[in-house]
Amino acid sequence: MKKIAVFTSGGDAPGMNACVRAVVRSAIFHKLEIMGIVRGYEGMIDGDFIPLDARSVSNIIHLGGTILKSARSDRFRTEAGRVQAFEHLKKHKIDGVIAIGGDGTFKGASIFSKEHAIPFIGIPGTIDNDMYGTDFTIGYDTALNTAIDAIDKIRDTASAHDRLFFVEVMGRDAGFLALMSGIASGAEGILVPEFETNLQGLVKDLELGNSEGKSSSIVVVAEGDDEGGAFEIAKKVKGHLSDKFEIKVTILGHIQRGGRPTCMDRVLASRLGVAAVQALMDGKSNMMVGQINGDIVETQFSKAVKYNHMLDENIVKMVRMLAFCE
Repeated sequence: MKKIAVFTSGGDAPGMNACVRAVVRSAIFHKLEIMGIVRGYEGMIDGDFIPLDARSVSNIIHLGGTILKSARSDRFRTEAGRVQAFEHLKKHKIDGVIAIGGDGTFKGASIFSKEHAIPFIGIPGTIDNDMYGTDFTIGYDTALNTAIDAIDKIRDTASAHDRLFFVEVMGRDAGFLALMSGIASGAEGILVPEFETNLQGLVKDLELGNSEGKSSSIVVVAEGDDEGGAFEIAKKVKGHLSDKFEIKVTILGHIQRGGRPTCMDRVLASRLGVAAVQALMDGKSNMMVGQINGDIVETQFSKAVKYNHMLDENIVKMVRMLAFCE
């Protein structure tokens, strides 16, 4: 192992820059050459490679986004696209690749590694926290704190005007952001994709709270909830509650992906970046490095993309207990 490459792929997540920094500096420490691939798999296909050194990653640990940029690549889904990517890796004499991203990134890496003899190590970078093989993904903690801060501000205006707010957070397939931000901000309702939504039960709970003097409420909705997004759900419950609350909807959207990473995300990104370089040097391939119970662990791509990090049903049940008392 003499020369490796690193790239970021899929949705950006706070802490990706901290991870790139750790990969680069760890590689240099071990006397490896290191190159960055710009725009993920798209850049790999186009040959958009740049040499990196210690100075290239100075003063980026605190920055959101990714200096290597990110892109989704339909071309990499084709055999011809992957062959083109392989030719560029060969041209630059790359012995191993570190991919920072989520489920789609690792699926692509797994297929590529089987077709071409270049080892890949994955690092989980996604705000959804849904990757199997790690307690936390890079970017999740920052996105969570961004959501909590926004919901706290919405609570102020909800209380001032006796309003019911439906707040939509990201999470097309996973409800970690919705569940944890909802609990932390004292939401009266939390709707997630993993569990079927009972709108009648939600209306009943909100009516109960109102009858006991609760003049404002917050319901946090994951964008992938089975009853629809926040606008759709607000429309469905409006007929039942419009005489009790003025109903408003707020979509937090992409603010959850931006911003300076928290201490937790910076440290996690640094640990996983160093571990990924070490895994390549140890001759490992086709696996993701993660952190479970504080320890660095390795999970084969085949498991990381097949299984999901699941919500704890007991935490979901806790929500109503804390929000309403009959």
